[in-house]
Amino acid sequence: MSDTRGQRTSDQPSADRPERPEPRGGILMGRPFGVPVYVTPSWFVIAALITWVFGGRLSEVLPDLGATRYLVSFSFAVAFYASVLVHELAHTVVALRYRLSVRRIQLQFFGGVSEIEKEAETPAREFWLAFVGPLLSLVLGGAFYLALTAVDTDTVPGVLLAGLMVSNLVVAAFNLLPGLPLDGGRMLRAVVWGVTGRPMAGTVAAAWVGRGLALLVLFGLPLYSASRDPQQSTTDSLIDGVLAAVLAVIIWNGASGAVRNARLREALPRLALRDLARRFVEVPADTPLGEALRRAREAQAGAIVVVDGRGEPTALVTEAAVGKVPEHRRPWVAVGALARDLEPAMRLDLDLTGEQLLTALRRAPATEYLIVRPDGSPYGVLALADLERRLAREVGGRV
Repeated sequence: MSDTRGQRTSDQPSADRPERPEPRGGILMGRPFGVPVYVTPSWFVIAALITWVFGGRLSEVLPDLGATRYLVSFSFAVAFYASVLVHELAHTVVALRYRLSVRRIQLQFFGGVSEIEKEAETPAREFWLAFVGPLLSLVLGGAFYLALTAVDTDTVPGVLLAGLMVSNLVVAAFNLLPGLPLDGGRMLRAVVWGVTGRPMAGTVAAAWVGRGLALLVLFGLPLYSASRDPQQSTTDSLIDGVLAAVLAVIIWNGASGAVRNARLREALPRLALRDLARRFVEVPADTPLGEALRRAREAQAGAIVVVDGRGEPTALVTEAAVGKVPEHRRPWVAVGALARDLEPAMRLDLDLTGEQLLTALRRAPATEYLIVRPDGSPYGVLALADLERRLAREVGGRV
């Protein structure tokens, strides 16, 4: 399965940020076009399953192979995922052509994921960004078909080429199904977006179709498998049911995640630091926590900033650290021991809004940030928990 926006994805929009540490996601296999490609541990599970299933089929077609059939089957699993990588690279190349940053490519249990960090700017770009993946899978299927005509189908190369031809055509057909998070869902989203002029309308339509597909997969795939082979074993039926359930959950969650991310993008312009800033009190590092909390209560402040002898902010006391100090210990613990040094990237300009704000937060992951005016003077403190609650209210509705 292909998804051109990472589900975990991540899928929130962000600007290019070379200074941010690169996200990891498994074993690094290379960097085509400068984009890291990872193989997740779940790939080894599906590779073992493919080796077992394909090996069983080989014993029927080429009985003389013996135990070697499992080596051939594993080669097929690797070649198949190489085809999936080509599919994902097609998305990546088009994304880079449209100047959309690609965080990484992951090869995992049910195919691959290209984590493209921004949305396409127009419906047409969205359509082609989604369509190019299935298109490449169709091209690969055709190429394997042409190669198959040149060899004997009752040989190892013939069996491998036939398997790769069929698997790439299946990948193309599956991804063209018109429901999110599949490529066909993004194509449907682009069409509805183009007709209505509203990206959210396209997302909602494609998400509902995706949920319908999830239910169809959950109930239809095991029934179809049983109708093809009424004599199939209980083990095979159980495997089909488990795979259908896992795939249905992935599709359902992907569709729901796409709606949440669309709501987030709509909410971004309304995010402003001025509305999220907490009042704060300034105390020296050796101030007892109990005294600092007393001053904060008197000032009706929700944050504590540690300052040096010149009154310059140097650190922020974290709520999590305060919560771990028992009440009876607070008069004896200095706030400096509970504070995080104020790094330059933890100073946020007061005028930051929307996507720029999220980009700044990703540069320096923390739980508290100091908000500063244009002249550099402190304005307030941003608690990440406050931002998360605001976003939860904005995007937490149902579709």
